[in-house]
Amino acid sequence: MKMKLMRVAFRNIARNMRRSILSGSAIAVAAMSIVLLFALIQGMRDDMANNLKTYYTGEIRLQNARYEEFERYNPIHLTLDWEKIDPILAQESFVKAVVPRINFPANLYIKGTSHAVMGVGADFAREAAFQDTAAIVKEGRLPQAGRNEMLMGSALARDLELKLGDRVTLLSNTASRGSNAITLEIVGLSAFPVGALNARYVWVPLDRAQKFLLMGTDTQEILILLQPRTDEAEAASIIRNDILAITGVDTDTRSWKDINVLYSLIDIAQYIYYLIGIFFFLLGSTVIINTTMMVIYERMREIGTLSALGMQGHELTGLFLMEGAFISSIGAAVGVIAGMCITFYLGKAGLDFTDAMSGIDMEISSILYPHFSIWSALFVYVYAVVISTAATLIPSHKASKIEPVEALRYI
Repeated sequence: MKMKLMRVAFRNIARNMRRSILSGSAIAVAAMSIVLLFALIQGMRDDMANNLKTYYTGEIRLQNARYEEFERYNPIHLTLDWEKIDPILAQESFVKAVVPRINFPANLYIKGTSHAVMGVGADFAREAAFQDTAAIVKEGRLPQAGRNEMLMGSALARDLELKLGDRVTLLSNTASRGSNAITLEIVGLSAFPVGALNARYVWVPLDRAQKFLLMGTDTQEILILLQPRTDEAEAASIIRNDILAITGVDTDTRSWKDINVLYSLIDIAQYIYYLIGIFFFLLGSTVIINTTMMVIYERMREIGTLSALGMQGHELTGLFLMEGAFISSIGAAVGVIAGMCITFYLGKAGLDFTDAMSGIDMEISSILYPHFSIWSALFVYVYAVVISTAATLIPSHKASKIEPVEALRYI
């Protein structure tokens, strides 16, 4: 009997191909949209995670235990003893790379006017283990240790009408809570993937920043990259305890996920997008419900004839469910494959949000690359088929309740 129902279902689908294509197209569009949406969100999450770990916090960040409490006051004086902590981190087998950095707000004085910027003191030799230092230089070169040089954001240089070789003066508060100034030559213009780093930041050699800010050999923070498959929270706890045991100094040692609230919000947003996905599928399913209801009224005499020949109500329900399952299977497959193809292309070409992201201080790159996941595509396909097939239950149930005599009255 099941084979007979399948043959009847295929015959009914082929008999009115326009109707079948309409129903399948609705499912295909919904499935394609969700595949693209999930790929974009995954690409955004991966991009933000990479940027946070590379440019902002590392996988683990060390700071003075009291720094966060007074962060709004720019407590440059709350530092870490880099010379004591570096050997400790070098002995940890799960540590892949370590870089010291100093972040300090400053003012650029150009032609008698002041411009607020964010300065970063960095050891560019060590930074090579964290990021592709050659790729971030749009023009010129990286600053060299021991020289009064800077790498300026390309967008910042454009806005201030500065170029390679120009000399600018930085003014900032020091670790002794006084003020100091330093004149630096622009030797490079940056091309970071994050727009904010090009629009507001200047990078200087770590030793120059330490001298300028009167920090001696101390640093403001230490960023750590871990070996693959290392538990970040556990590693942070081990590092904090080892530093405390050896130096007697407590530190604020946390993994990047514990530091960055925005990334947690992206995680929460992903579940919201799942709900949006359900909405898309339900919207597509209404087309199937509507189409199937129309089919029932168009095929009243057929339904009556089948009932008169002995087809039971549950068999009629099964017939319409099979038709819905066949249409949704094909439609979902077409939609998922189309979404995968578009995602693959955009994953190579990228989506350029440079204009839209200008002026927005977020840890997301100006060019996003959607990330394709075979598991998310499989989930979308199965979900689309299940939801769309289940959508035929309402009209199928209605069809099973129609009396043969009543159905045969329809012309």
